[in-house]
Amino acid sequence: MGSVNAQSKHTFALSKKDFLLDSKPYQIISGEMHPARIPKEYWRHRIQMAKAMGCNTIAAYVFWNYHEQEEGKFDFTSENRDIVAFIKMVQEEGMWVMLRPGPYVCAEWEFGGLPPYLLRIPDIKVRCMDPRYIAATERYIKALSEEVKPLQITNGGPIVMVQVENEYGSFGNDREYMLKVKDMWVQNGINVPFYTADGPVSALLEAGSVPGAAIGLDSGSSEGDFAAAEKQNPDVPSFSSESYPGWLTHWGEKWARPDKAGIVKEVKFLMDTKRSFNLYVIHGGTNFGFTAGANSGGKGYEPDLTSYDYDAPINEQGDTTAKYNALRDLIGSYSKKKLPAIPKAIPTITIPDIPLKPFTSVWENLPAAVKSVQPKTFEAYGQDYGYMVYKTVLVGHKSGKLDILELHDYATVFLNGKYVGKIDRRLGEHSIELPKSDVKDPVLEIFVEGMGRINFAQALIDRKGITDRVTLNGMTLMNWEVYGLPMKSDFVQNLPASKTGQVKEGEFFKGTFTLTTTGDTYLDMTNFKKGMVWVNGHNLGRYWEIGPQKRLYCPAPWLKKGENVIVVLDQHQLEAATIRGEKKLD
Repeated sequence: MGSVNAQSKHTFALSKKDFLLDSKPYQIISGEMHPARIPKEYWRHRIQMAKAMGCNTIAAYVFWNYHEQEEGKFDFTSENRDIVAFIKMVQEEGMWVMLRPGPYVCAEWEFGGLPPYLLRIPDIKVRCMDPRYIAATERYIKALSEEVKPLQITNGGPIVMVQVENEYGSFGNDREYMLKVKDMWVQNGINVPFYTADGPVSALLEAGSVPGAAIGLDSGSSEGDFAAAEKQNPDVPSFSSESYPGWLTHWGEKWARPDKAGIVKEVKFLMDTKRSFNLYVIHGGTNFGFTAGANSGGKGYEPDLTSYDYDAPINEQGDTTAKYNALRDLIGSYSKKKLPAIPKAIPTITIPDIPLKPFTSVWENLPAAVKSVQPKTFEAYGQDYGYMVYKTVLVGHKSGKLDILELHDYATVFLNGKYVGKIDRRLGEHSIELPKSDVKDPVLEIFVEGMGRINFAQALIDRKGITDRVTLNGMTLMNWEVYGLPMKSDFVQNLPASKTGQVKEGEFFKGTFTLTTTGDTYLDMTNFKKGMVWVNGHNLGRYWEIGPQKRLYCPAPWLKKGENVIVVLDQHQLEAATIRGEKKLD
């Protein structure tokens, strides 16, 4: 930050009841957004949108697995990973930062932000004092502290508080672990106040809080909630660390669209009682690529949508909503100063029908096989995301009930190159009937997609692929060839056209379109079934015909004037089809 003169140096501290900025009680009015879910080009716009709604602070999760994709290699510079630039931008806009670095964050993000390389260790335990997990956590905390240390309020920066872990009381009770995480930050030069965040229930607060840290409530919406925090620790302030204007949606559900009355009532209570709060989220953004997480609720496996619109006050594309206007009017009514003007909306465009034709298939682009006596998980082969083909020749039983023990998460099954059907973990499916064939040595191929790893509660260890074994009429099938397909963008961009011209489920489609002007758009995938989309090499994320999301957000910076290339991988589609660009999510 350079040298700081005495005038601009501020202090932030905890008293028994209040947060103190420059020794005076301060009400934090925070809006949460996640730089990893927003194209870097739009960071400032989204921050200004929060400020114009009446916020004085931005809360931000940092996703460990987004910054350390390969063990020991940290990336704080590429694409939208420059956390330092984001935090400085918040300061330039005259706002404070609450940093939420995890190591675990939940956030409906893949594995709750934990790096999947941990899952290569067969008996790993996470979020506790398992020494292998702690060693990795220590490395992360050291690397992130180097980046953010100069940006603390104690060094003239905007970071006023750092959260220790996240909703730990909803997971476990390793008090030693929580103290250890806090100590690691302290040892690495983090010297601003800490806070924790838990549901407002005494058991969760006891297991999840840390002595000396402010108590965040997810959410704090009544006097009873705040009384629970005070009972846990009467010597620190408490606040609503997550007040929810919207909610998340899983594939196959209706859009979660809570009305504005609930959040308006809650914010009015918090404003009237001068309590600090954070809106989770003020702007959700997008789970681009393979970053969407999943829940393991009452229904088993529940993968999250690509859109993280969250029905938030600022929608996925960065525009205002009825909720935004209602909250802006409400928060503004408590201030003598006029709120800043709402920033201009980002321009949107439509794109007429783009024809996409079959281009090549997964089957013509398999890498070298790895031989395995029994199928293993993606992680066991050193692969974190994407797809895998498991192939074997049937010996003994050659038709009947095929059972995949713990399929994670979605498979298409082929016998002698012909599609048999799909198996979907989300529906609790694990078996399929293999038909009789007149082939002497039938070949079985299982094309498996790993969807988002579970990010909340007890089922966090969620390895991908075939996690145990495959049986046919109860006989365990041995001797497999396994083909890893992580579907990285350079692989997809450099696919050669099909040599055979044969079309088989697992097809890549390709098309081009020409633009004279760029703008944000939503690609409507209604005519396709299930897969992923790349535009000019950028992975827009998953689409799935079960909905509710049918359109994928494509930000203007990923488009260009002139020719643009779209590649689609679809697990079911065989015929050419069109997609088009629309201005809204739905």
